[in-house]
Amino acid sequence: MASDVPDFAPYPDLRDPRVLVAVPPGRRAALTALWALAERLTALLRDTTEPLIGQIKLAWWRDMLALLANDPEALPKGEPLLAELQATWGGQGGLDALVDAAEAMLLAEDAGRDGAIGFGTALFALSGGDGASGQRWGLLWGAALQKDEADARRLFAEARAAPPPPRSAFAGQRALLMLDRWAAAIAARDGERRWRSEGLLLFRLGLFGR
Repeated sequence: MASDVPDFAPYPDLRDPRVLVAVPPGRRAALTALWALAERLTALLRDTTEPLIGQIKLAWWRDMLALLANDPEALPKGEPLLAELQATWGGQGGLDALVDAAEAMLLAEDAGRDGAIGFGTALFALSGGDGASGQRWGLLWGAALQKDEADARRLFAEARAAPPPPRSAFAGQRALLMLDRWAAAIAARDGERRWRSEGLLLFRLGLFGR
């Protein structure tokens, strides 16, 4: 299913059941589809070796999202993710901001700092939060895409140095607060995963919001 979360994802995903439970039930289907789209674009970036081919694939997604916003019934059938998006985002615009940020990441000549921040900002804004609150998550996401270890370390360092967003940025958005704090914990260890401590962090944030 398009909503499945990859095992051992290198960055926090809202579709993780420990985070998704903090999303209001009426928003879960839409946000699950949104984050599945984000993961599909991420996989496209991860697997692309020729930027031109990547741009062609991103252009297809841009066209599909234009149809989703303006003529959702015209979307091609047989693609589960498009069906999920049609059911939850049909007639709504704005999702192309994710494609634009993915393209900026694809074409970046350095580690893609701006593209990474842009992707996190767009994804958190579309998820209902303050876009600026997605910067740390975006930097961690960008670090996970790097093939060069030195570039990844630079983005981890930027994520560590980024000031934590004020709690007011997460008003009514506990799931996004969990993602931000979880991303900060992973970046603090240069991407090293500590499953037990991360689980305890999510439990505390989910229960107490701090």
